[in-house]
Amino acid sequence: MTYPPLRLGDLEVATPVVLAPMAGITNAAYRRLCAEQGAGLYVCEMITSRGLVEGDQHTRDMLVFDELETVRSVQLYGTDPAYVGKAAEILCAEYGVAHIDLNFGCPVPKVTRKGGGGALPWKRNLLGAILENAVQAASSYGVPVTMKTRKGIDDDHLTFLDAGRIAQDSGVAAIALHGRTVSQAYSGQADWDAIAALKASVDIPVLGNGDIWEAADALRMVEETGVDGVVIGRGCLGRPWLFRDLAAAFAGDEVATLPTLGEVADMMRRHAELLCQHMGEERGCKEIRKHVTWYLKGFSAGGRMRKELGLVDSLAALDALLAELDRDEPFPVSELGAPRGRQGAPRDKVVLPEGWLDDTDGTGCAIAEDTVSGG
Repeated sequence: MTYPPLRLGDLEVATPVVLAPMAGITNAAYRRLCAEQGAGLYVCEMITSRGLVEGDQHTRDMLVFDELETVRSVQLYGTDPAYVGKAAEILCAEYGVAHIDLNFGCPVPKVTRKGGGGALPWKRNLLGAILENAVQAASSYGVPVTMKTRKGIDDDHLTFLDAGRIAQDSGVAAIALHGRTVSQAYSGQADWDAIAALKASVDIPVLGNGDIWEAADALRMVEETGVDGVVIGRGCLGRPWLFRDLAAAFAGDEVATLPTLGEVADMMRRHAELLCQHMGEERGCKEIRKHVTWYLKGFSAGGRMRKELGLVDSLAALDALLAELDRDEPFPVSELGAPRGRQGAPRDKVVLPEGWLDDTDGTGCAIAEDTVSGG
């Protein structure tokens, strides 16, 4: 069975797969690496609207795109409608983006304590004002706006169905739902039934996110929930070839990539090369260090090798270490379907602004957002 492309306004994504923005991960080099594996939409790291509007240099430096990145996609974070609208205009006018995603799903305490991320949809009027301002600003350039959210703050304060209605009424092109609450963070199991309920409640496209570790999981989510596409986050850490499997699966082919350790080493080397091209060799080699554990997960590479790879400071040093690996070692099939990246434990209490839960009709911002982007 083949699956139709994902349509976001006038933007068509041939394979209905979206790379989730991940702080410190989905920079231009990683997006290029994933795009080399398969078709989809690859979203830049989260940018704060206030930082962009006020000209924060770090924020501007994050808005770097690869020369082959023809469809520029950026996730925007904000709690103030005016800032978000202005930031959307800047992204369209100055950076030529083709898609803007708004973040209403981040569970990080430093974000929720200011009423942002996954906490914000509790304030229905504020959510609507932010969405309307962003859509209005981007529509002048023909750029679709989407949003990503969670089920709610916790099981007693669910927001996803209201968020879907507000998104549709605001002209948002699609809504993505991570099937966990803020209090769950990345623990436990994603609630695909909630994703199905959201899909049944709105007419705009819905994307599902949560517990997609293999291409087969993506197809199963589509079949079980009816979603129009999937969002891939932690499942691709150390496994950018997952996008190759996804492209094949949605095209009706069954492919499960099981690379040898040598092929994984080549992928790690390509990743480092792209990082160095975009950041310079010193910084690029520092950046690849965080990916070593993910790439080698399940392989028998010893502690010394992992430690030295975690200290690599040049491409020559990386090449020397990778040459020591057993290139014929098969992929550890025990890792297939296994969670990757952070998981942690559920939180007893979500950190929120004082009185945040007292009503759902607020329109003002409890606390101004940070100017600094990047999570």
